[in-house]
Amino acid sequence: MTTATPPLSELPTPRGRFGAFGGAYVPETLVAALNQLERAYADARADTAFQTELDGLLHNYVGRPTPLQFAPRLTEHAASKTTSAAAARIWLKREDLNHTGAHKINNTIGQALLTQRMGKKRIIAETGAGQHGVASATAAAKLGLDCVVYMGAEDARRQRINVVRMQMLGAEVRTVNSGSRTLKDATNEAMRDWMGSVENTHYVLGSVVGPHPFPMIVRDFQAVIGRETRAQCAQQFSALPDAIVACVGGGSNAAGIFFDFVDDAAVELIGVEAGGAGLLLGQHAAPLSHGAPGVLHGSMSYVLQSDDGQTADVHSCSAGLDYPGVGPEHSCWKDAGRVRYTTASDAEALDAFTLLARTEGIIPALESAHAVARAIDIAATMPAEKNLVVNLSGRGDKDVDEAARLLSEHR
Repeated sequence: MTTATPPLSELPTPRGRFGAFGGAYVPETLVAALNQLERAYADARADTAFQTELDGLLHNYVGRPTPLQFAPRLTEHAASKTTSAAAARIWLKREDLNHTGAHKINNTIGQALLTQRMGKKRIIAETGAGQHGVASATAAAKLGLDCVVYMGAEDARRQRINVVRMQMLGAEVRTVNSGSRTLKDATNEAMRDWMGSVENTHYVLGSVVGPHPFPMIVRDFQAVIGRETRAQCAQQFSALPDAIVACVGGGSNAAGIFFDFVDDAAVELIGVEAGGAGLLLGQHAAPLSHGAPGVLHGSMSYVLQSDDGQTADVHSCSAGLDYPGVGPEHSCWKDAGRVRYTTASDAEALDAFTLLARTEGIIPALESAHAVARAIDIAATMPAEKNLVVNLSGRGDKDVDEAARLLSEHR
């Protein structure tokens, strides 16, 4: 008897599978901690008191709901690229207006509450652009937890302001000098820490990656973005959006806004990876566009790897997209044909970074600028009565020094 494939919105399976992807490929020392986390999360989901506390923090502390804002001058720019002088209306989901400046706080507040629920007093986190590290440090300070953040030395250089912010919030920042000194290496060190400290420590994973149940948990905490977007579209233009565009590194902001729409076939979903400086391995960070299935950090997903299966070095102007893997749910959505994945290069992202600042008075994170770059091109192919939503996942305060350096080289 053939079992019907469940709707995408009903995944993962009880074994943590998103189609062929996901699972938990971990050392035995972590199995008990993952099982404890899965049980704690299942209990929390069913506990109205937990959800009430989380909703209260998201509303009163984080600042949700974030606005869905029409971008008229950005829309005009997209229209100027067409012969018809018309383009879809571009809307910005303003996750940059959250406390701490990005979507990351949605997840860290939720996981910090889970940490308390499990009776643990210490959290650890990995960070690339620093926004997840800042959000983890913020949640720890708010709820009275000890916090250690692992950050690659190259990312710490690029995102120095976020290192200072984490330290001011009381977190210990441990810089990682191994490998490429970026997000992959920070994740490796955080995993090593957790293997030796599971009794009193919870690992607040920052994206929809890693072993089950992390991809599901992070997606669920970020799904507030999509739920709000659906309600706001109904309120502002009385319809579903025709397209949604979000950047994809590990993939949490994209999963958060896509998830509420995966069963709505009329809504086109587009994920934008880091095209970096070129198509050669090591020049970009686009595993969905150029990778192959493999295991990285405890789950099966698309991974950038060499011919002999070694995880490849990656490159992006954006520290938050500088990762050789991606969440297993994105890998499933790719193979199912539900989400279209494309890339934006460093140069295109830098142009979009400047363009959004000068057309709408919003300085975006370099991660978000990748989505803005592709959204302009996509809007230009759509009729004027259509609506396109861009998930503006973070603000660009952290990036201004690095962007200024790169823009001077770019010119």
